[in-house]
Amino acid sequence: MDADRGIERLPRGRHGLSPEFVAQNQRQRLINGLTQGLYEVGYQKTTVSLIGERAAVSKSDFYKHFESKDDCFVAAYDAAIDRIRGQLVAACEKAGTQPWSQHMSNAIEALLELFAAEPALASIALVEGLRAGRGVYDRYQAAIESFVELMKQAEPPAVEGTQVPEATDEAIVGGIAAMLGRRVLAGETDDLTELFPEILEFVLGAYLGAEEARRIVSAG
Repeated sequence: MDADRGIERLPRGRHGLSPEFVAQNQRQRLINGLTQGLYEVGYQKTTVSLIGERAAVSKSDFYKHFESKDDCFVAAYDAAIDRIRGQLVAACEKAGTQPWSQHMSNAIEALLELFAAEPALASIALVEGLRAGRGVYDRYQAAIESFVELMKQAEPPAVEGTQVPEATDEAIVGGIAAMLGRRVLAGETDDLTELFPEILEFVLGAYLGAEEARRIVSAG
């Protein structure tokens, strides 16, 4: 992922842009610069100077937006989670009134495509968030819980004669995060989309049973 993905660098010299726009542009580029730096060299080697270099923002301007590298990290982590949540919500909304299984299919496909296209985003969300200390780890747990709530809102169907344990939603979300996190840590992001059938069957099977899950996945 380019550090300036979706955020254009400002033209040099006079440009007539408002101070508020300039500040927001710089802040977002710094967030992107940190995210890319983490993916390339890890947390310890991602210095304020490196972040500024990736973002084309001076060190003095960095401190106008963030108190420290840790402060920037928290902002970048929150932005990553918001981005992921937005993608999942949009994917489910696209399914409209289709069956719950289609909502899950859309969401999983969108998640895998996003992470495959932007491994730096996947890394900060799934790997670095577990390494950065208690404050960010608490955010990681809160993110997992928010994704659990999204799954509950989709209202999986009740299957006659079966009772799904209350912790199923959390186990599924946590399991997917752990599985993808291992792939990201190993640098195996190019083929993440190939996991789609396996993950979809895993999710559907927990609610609909293994046989019905296989049938839906096989039917495409």
